[in-house]
Amino acid sequence: MNINLQTLKGFRDFLPESATKRKYVMDTIARIFAAYGFDPLETPALEYAETLLGKYGGEADKLLYLFTDNGGRNVGLRYDQTVPLSRVVSQYQNDLPMPFKRYQMQPVWRAENTQKGRYREFLQCDIDIVGSDSPIADSEIIGCALSVLKTLGLTNVQCLLNDRSIFDIQGFSKKEIIIIDKLDKIGRDGVIKELTAAGSVDAQKKLEILEKTAPTEKLQAIMKQLEQQGFTNGKEFVFVPTIARGLDYYTSTIFEIKVLEGTPLSIAGGGRYDNLINQFSGTSMPAVGLAFGFDRLMECLDEKKLLPDIKTSSQVLVTIFAPETLEQNLRTMTTLRNAGIAGEVYAGGPVKLEKQLKYADKKGIPYVIIEGPEEIEKNIVQLKTMKERTSKVLSVNNVIKELT
Repeated sequence: MNINLQTLKGFRDFLPESATKRKYVMDTIARIFAAYGFDPLETPALEYAETLLGKYGGEADKLLYLFTDNGGRNVGLRYDQTVPLSRVVSQYQNDLPMPFKRYQMQPVWRAENTQKGRYREFLQCDIDIVGSDSPIADSEIIGCALSVLKTLGLTNVQCLLNDRSIFDIQGFSKKEIIIIDKLDKIGRDGVIKELTAAGSVDAQKKLEILEKTAPTEKLQAIMKQLEQQGFTNGKEFVFVPTIARGLDYYTSTIFEIKVLEGTPLSIAGGGRYDNLINQFSGTSMPAVGLAFGFDRLMECLDEKKLLPDIKTSSQVLVTIFAPETLEQNLRTMTTLRNAGIAGEVYAGGPVKLEKQLKYADKKGIPYVIIEGPEEIEKNIVQLKTMKERTSKVLSVNNVIKELT
């Protein structure tokens, strides 16, 4: 039987070099999330279809992966992490501290047309605060996201803020909001043309009034708190009254973070969804959150050469000089691991040293230890740096100092 040796369209494998870099970025993000007091949460890939349907809007509902399982249940793959969070809060609300701060880094699935930077399975990194309608929650979410990007080396980023209630006050319909959200893609003239075609009366004047709108009282409080956190108004964050964001569940504050170099690239987005949890529990509960587009973030970091030059988690390979040195070689590796140094003993057994060095080179292991009978007798090792092709003779304790 011939097996089709390729992934499904829109799905990907990540070989160790890519996966190692992804893990580095995920670990960095998780560290900053934790520094802001967010705790990890994991939810199942599958939810009941009724949990997912009707929460995102008609267009998004078409992108859900829905099917009937072997037990005859109507189920769907997770589309995002906000709806599962709302289900969790409703289900466990008596067990959770309020406000509830969580982060979640898991894959989501969307059955959309694939293109550059868009996949059917992709990773989302979310932070949310549930149970607080204070501007502090919004400013903490935005401040945390900006801190993540700064830590990763992206300095020229900006958070665009708006309040969906502005559209309600000025009488924009849901259809008009969706069109205004296309401003970056089709331009001002394109938006006016589409608004007119959709039946908007004097679309140009309506858009001009929107563009001159002042920030709401809540937005002013959020921006003031961001300044108090050390972020600069007009540079790291800015009020933009035409930012809409497409998902139906947003109720007031909305924000989008863009990398400004070259063509502005949206890298994270979110907002306040104060009515979503009510659909599950019947209890009104305010909430605000943000999600990073992890693949876009990775592409951006790679393009700007901000990813570390790592191919493997192994820092060192301890070679097996000969069958009679194996016992000591294993002891040496154990000593290094106990000191917190990641590494491996060559698992192919005692073979020529040249083959073991080629293995280290191909895998990207930066250091190699050679420990033959002479070195064992003198209680030393040879530490070889693969990139420079240089060697040092050291004790194992000094190797530990060198590698840490």
